[in-house]
Amino acid sequence: MDLQNLDLKQTLNLPRTSFSMKANLTQAEPKLLDRWQKEDLYGQIRSARAGRPTYILHDGPPYANGRIHLGTAFNKILKDFVVKTKTMAGFDAPYVPGWDCHGLPIEIKVDTELGSRKAKMTVTQIRDECRKYAGKYVNLQREDFKRLGIFGLWDHPYLTMSAHYESVIAGAFVDFLEKGYVYKGLKPVHWCLHDRTALAEAEVEYENHSSPSIWVRFALTSDPARIDPALADRQVYALIWTTTPWTIPANMAIAFNPKFEYVAVLVPAADSVYGVYIVAADLLAATAEKCGWAGYEVLSRFPGTRMEFAVFQHPFLERDSLGILADHVTLEQGTGAVHTAPGHGQEDYVVGRQYGIETYCPVDAAGRFYRAEGAAGRLPDELIGKTVWEANPVVIEILREHNALLAQEKVVHSYPHCWRCHNPTIFRATEQWFIGMERNSLRERTLEVIRQVQWMPDWGMERMSNMIATRPDWCISRQRVWGVPIIVFYCDGCREPITDRNILDGIVRLFAEHTADVWYERTAAELLPPGTTCAKCGGGNFSKETDILDVWFDSGSSHLAVLTPENHLPWPADLYIEGGDQYRGWFHSSLLVGVALKGNAPYRACALNGWVLDGEGRAMHKSLGNSIEPEEIIKHHGAEMLRLWSASMEFNEDVRASDTIITRLIEAYRKLRNTFRYALGNLSDFDPRADAVGAAEMLELDQWVLLRAEDLVARCRGWYDDFAFHKVYHAIYDFATVDLSSLYFDVLKDRLYTAAAKSHARRSAQTALYRLAYALVRLLAPVLTFTAEEVWPHLGQAGSVHLALFPEPAELTEGLPDAHRKRALNWDRLIEVREDVLKSLEEARREKFIGAPLEARVRLAANGDLYPLLQEYARELPALFIVSEVALEQAAALPQEVEQPGQSVSVRVERAAGAKCERCWKYTTDTGSDPRFPSICAACAGAIDEILHG
Repeated sequence: MDLQNLDLKQTLNLPRTSFSMKANLTQAEPKLLDRWQKEDLYGQIRSARAGRPTYILHDGPPYANGRIHLGTAFNKILKDFVVKTKTMAGFDAPYVPGWDCHGLPIEIKVDTELGSRKAKMTVTQIRDECRKYAGKYVNLQREDFKRLGIFGLWDHPYLTMSAHYESVIAGAFVDFLEKGYVYKGLKPVHWCLHDRTALAEAEVEYENHSSPSIWVRFALTSDPARIDPALADRQVYALIWTTTPWTIPANMAIAFNPKFEYVAVLVPAADSVYGVYIVAADLLAATAEKCGWAGYEVLSRFPGTRMEFAVFQHPFLERDSLGILADHVTLEQGTGAVHTAPGHGQEDYVVGRQYGIETYCPVDAAGRFYRAEGAAGRLPDELIGKTVWEANPVVIEILREHNALLAQEKVVHSYPHCWRCHNPTIFRATEQWFIGMERNSLRERTLEVIRQVQWMPDWGMERMSNMIATRPDWCISRQRVWGVPIIVFYCDGCREPITDRNILDGIVRLFAEHTADVWYERTAAELLPPGTTCAKCGGGNFSKETDILDVWFDSGSSHLAVLTPENHLPWPADLYIEGGDQYRGWFHSSLLVGVALKGNAPYRACALNGWVLDGEGRAMHKSLGNSIEPEEIIKHHGAEMLRLWSASMEFNEDVRASDTIITRLIEAYRKLRNTFRYALGNLSDFDPRADAVGAAEMLELDQWVLLRAEDLVARCRGWYDDFAFHKVYHAIYDFATVDLSSLYFDVLKDRLYTAAAKSHARRSAQTALYRLAYALVRLLAPVLTFTAEEVWPHLGQAGSVHLALFPEPAELTEGLPDAHRKRALNWDRLIEVREDVLKSLEEARREKFIGAPLEARVRLAANGDLYPLLQEYARELPALFIVSEVALEQAAALPQEVEQPGQSVSVRVERAAGAKCERCWKYTTDTGSDPRFPSICAACAGAIDEILHG
């Protein structure tokens, strides 16, 4: 080396790496996805974990209808976090994605697309169109999910419309039937007039709705003295209040609460509604105000029990209305007397059954009135053919004409709506198939099982328990064609159903071979075994049930179809994770199917993810213009940003997304990426097998940072076990920006750049950097799936980071004796002093006393036990503070202006003595002391000597 023409820059160890500062995620991610596909990375992971303990996250099937939205992406990414963390923790954690392919929304979309052509098509042809529609969106969503970096068995997902799955659903129905859970009965159910089908509780949403609110009187026709002697020979009325005038034609009874006190009040003759009215005592004042009673007299008080079996006259029909007792009557509103129509309300139906009252429903599937059997009284002609909504004003006018209407007003209240078409629903009694909650103690057993599940958050247990405790029997039949048919045959002669297990199992086998389409392609005679006869009447002609099963029965059976020995997946699953609406949806139906057919919950743990809101906390809707589409974020920033966003917030709570939030995360991502880039840039000449320094021989600052990393890994591993992904992200981000970037990396630059390349000091730093990067890349791999894979080969690692295991905390400090651990803790105290020094340096820069910290000499005055500590580490302090010199003196007492609680050092900034070294830029008094190198300090001269002589 020509010392006369020596280029000092060439003697520095400047960072070198092909790991770019700019991520270019939008270009890099698709290339990684292609590589993973070609290399079958998912298959490699399965092989690598074969034989290890299993962890099964069972996928809740998204609906195959439209592209994914931000909420869907959030849920799927969370599942990927779980699967990847369990895989890297050493578990065999396969992920089988699935899709819910049946149901009303798809059928409606297909109906719209077919238009008038549908009328000329067979059911099988319509089902084929539905199958094509669902298949289209399965393929689109699959590509969307894969683009997010989610690993899974994408080539072999489970589909509820597959032949295998449809046979499992049908088989589950047969099992329910055989075990005695299933019955067919006339009961009121949620009914969508628009779609003309029954709805389950999970298919109903509550929205504000404006309804006419009316107060109606029913004349007492039985002896009033039986209620109270004071009422003898008086004209007495029960007064009811309702927000569904259209149900008055179906009234069969009036319910009173046996625990309430009632009053009989006389409204004076001057009033147009003269008479004696029975209302709850606590609601008298409010009722009088609503009805405009100028004055009234309380004639008697009596308990609600007196009203049982009183008989009233329907306001405009030749029909009696029976006084009954019911606990569902409340004092929240109304009169304390509840109009009861068993054909149009669940509570009405239940109490009606107790009193033997007919379930009467004069409303057809389209919501129009017709003359139904089952109750006395001929409906007025003006009602026939009217929809229930059209009937409201008609009924009100009829009541007015019969002098039965005391008051009316409009009320806006929460009302059930169909979750798909968003039209208001009604309760309508129809003959449906049900799973009885009291049969085989299903409700009681389910409530017991709920207590054995781990709920995340904890309040999920109470929420699910309350839903199971109060839910009605499960209506499992729907009046549509795109689904799994209820496989029951009826005798044409006597309508007796055929439910023979052997016969129905044969149908299940046909479904497994041909899909459920075979039910529609073949006649009953072709499906039934030859010679089948009715056990009741001996008839030989049969027809098929036309209803299909509830789609929640479909998806609720997914664990039966997927978690099987044939799939090498154990039952039950370790985890279900979905949005909060699934407490009444998939969580709910899966639980009932599991308890009924397998005696336990299909999941050991059940986790909730929150809703995705905009930056102001509002629900996202296209109509509001506040929705953010996943593909837009991916297009501009890469899928990694969606993954980082998903990890940045506690997923059990509602999460927010906005351009501002994404911008902040982009900056956070840059800092994490640059953390790796710093490490990789300074490891370009480092071979961990040949150049690593043993932990016991490393410099103490390097030992300190590895102890910090050891603690970080231990905490993050625990948080991953608890699915606290947000804590992992924030802890790693803080470590990268505070412990590393602002402290360790800053201090390390001088040693890495100016020390001889192979010097012990530099190799010690490189060893620490390698251990840090090797741990962090694996710790972040479940979250930053693409970036971690990009970093991996730069660390000299073969294959994929996703085949690796998480770091163990002990890896970071392997070989570090306990005595060194204790000494490394001294650096916590030294770093506290550093904070004080940095504040003083910054003040000196603001006052332009110095331009850069290396122009400074820091004079420390310390007392107590800090002075000997500083004295012991005096040679390390200039590097720690990034100044040229540190002067240390012992102080008996600190100056008054620096004395603060807990502070035992004063800091004074002076100009550094000596000349600036052109190589390390420090000011020293020995610059030029080596005549060969007149412009550099003695330390740099020594480093160059070491370089020259190997």
